[in-house]
Amino acid sequence: MKNFNLTKAIIPNTFTALNSFCGFLSIVFASQGNYDLAAYAIFGAAFFDAADGIIARMVGTSSRFGVELDSLSDVVSFGAAPSLLIYFLYFNEFGFIGIILSSLVLLFGSFRLARFNVQLEDLTNKSDFKGLPIPVAALTLTSFVFAFHKNNTVPEPYSYFVIPLVVLVSLLMVSQVKYDTLPQIFKQTPKERVITALLFLSGLFIVILTAGTALFYIFISIVLFGILRKMISFFFNSKQNEEITYNEETN
Repeated sequence: MKNFNLTKAIIPNTFTALNSFCGFLSIVFASQGNYDLAAYAIFGAAFFDAADGIIARMVGTSSRFGVELDSLSDVVSFGAAPSLLIYFLYFNEFGFIGIILSSLVLLFGSFRLARFNVQLEDLTNKSDFKGLPIPVAALTLTSFVFAFHKNNTVPEPYSYFVIPLVVLVSLLMVSQVKYDTLPQIFKQTPKERVITALLFLSGLFIVILTAGTALFYIFISIVLFGILRKMISFFFNSKQNEEITYNEETN
């Protein structure tokens, strides 16, 4: 039985290893000046990162080992790789300050993953994330490069958004802002699966129609939606607390 379980675990762990490999490829491509290929490699890492979790749940091999291995892979693919990509493409012009700025994604992403692993209790049921997930942060930056990178640089006016974008996604990773997990298709009702499929196909159609540019707007919308929801929640909680205080004072 143990051998059988080990055999089943090899499948999702292979996808996790491919995630790491894509991250390594991205670093190699970025160091060679092949920024588009570096971005594609990070997208590939994201595919394998999503697939390993789905497969692990399908074959029933979700484990603490898998969680730790996945986090180590994520540090490479979604921490080091995008940090180096954005450094070689843009921040190398700023000397040591550029090194610090580009390292924020790696450093804050590492803290984000460490916090996630420490706080994780249920390996199979994750309803939401506390802080922006590191793959979303990485894909937001990567899709920005993919959309606006021209002639080995980020032209104006888009270059003005690079620093604020890096700082924003880095801080959000270690924030208390909640973000939803990917839909767990195998736990959805048939109607929910249809809706999920339609949303996915609609997004895919828009991405193809815009030659990939829409990817950035999709990811930045996810980032900003978490902030907006946090602000709305804070506003309503403040109103409720004021009403409770008022009722206590008048009674």
